[in-house]
Amino acid sequence: MSLPDFIVFSYEFDVKGKNVPLTDEKVIAQKLEDKALAWVHLDATQPGVREWLGEHVDYLDDLVLDALLAEETRPRLMEHKDGALLILRGVNLNEDAKPEDMISIRMWIDSQRIITIRRRKLRAVQDIHQQMETGGGPKNAADFLVSLTTRLFQRMEPTLVDLDQHADDIEERVLDNPDTSERQEIVDIRKQTIELRRYIAPQKDIISYLRTSNIRWLDEKHRRQLQENQDRLTRYVEELDAIRERSQIIKDELANALADRMNKNMYVLSIIAAIFLPLGFLTGLLGINVGGMPGAEYDLAFWIVCGLCVAFSALLLWIFRLLKWL
Repeated sequence: MSLPDFIVFSYEFDVKGKNVPLTDEKVIAQKLEDKALAWVHLDATQPGVREWLGEHVDYLDDLVLDALLAEETRPRLMEHKDGALLILRGVNLNEDAKPEDMISIRMWIDSQRIITIRRRKLRAVQDIHQQMETGGGPKNAADFLVSLTTRLFQRMEPTLVDLDQHADDIEERVLDNPDTSERQEIVDIRKQTIELRRYIAPQKDIISYLRTSNIRWLDEKHRRQLQENQDRLTRYVEELDAIRERSQIIKDELANALADRMNKNMYVLSIIAAIFLPLGFLTGLLGINVGGMPGAEYDLAFWIVCGLCVAFSALLLWIFRLLKWL
């Protein structure tokens, strides 16, 4: 009997590390009721998920089900009895996707069952799936929670490193040869940083709350591991804040460099205009068509006027240097 399309995969946990895949829908539903720990991963984009959960996981109230199946989510944690509703986000590492378009993983977890729901593929979940396929993976709910959050946050680091390197490259280009084309790149970095921080920062508080919660199946070892994840997220948030501030500094430096370049060009044009303004007046005066114009009948008059213009220009340049305008 084939599984419904919305069941991506399912496992029964073995404390010896030999996790057993479940391939029968009735067995999966039964295991979610038994005391032995089972995990089912569902695809919310397929029809029938809500009805299946309502039929086989009726111990979850409507509030939890609504949160698990909501189209738009933000990171959150809600304790209920001895379990927790947990919604986290990871960077989007799917092909042709933007990392800052973060993917949510919705999860109900307690000591006997784990229900995870996706709308898009998430690498961290695939990592655990591959581990369990090879006979490894977590052995209990606490192991699963720590393993998922660790992999979820570890996969964020390369994205932040690339973002920081991109900021370094732009800063170097701005210092060497500032150009208006860098403005859009700086805006893109700031936008990417803001979108990443929007979902990463709340997760730091969620892990902190989870670490100090009263959930009985989280022992001291797992709480220490969650502390490490919290510290990692704190570092990520600080790095994002630093990149955002650097982006603003780079933007200011670019604006200053472009303004200096424009001021320099305007200065050169002003000097040229200051030199040619009196010359223009002189040539305009000599160009009037009235009688009595001196030198009109003299063959060398033109060259004498040109020499006077050159001499006058040299005089103006000497005066500008004397006044330290050049």
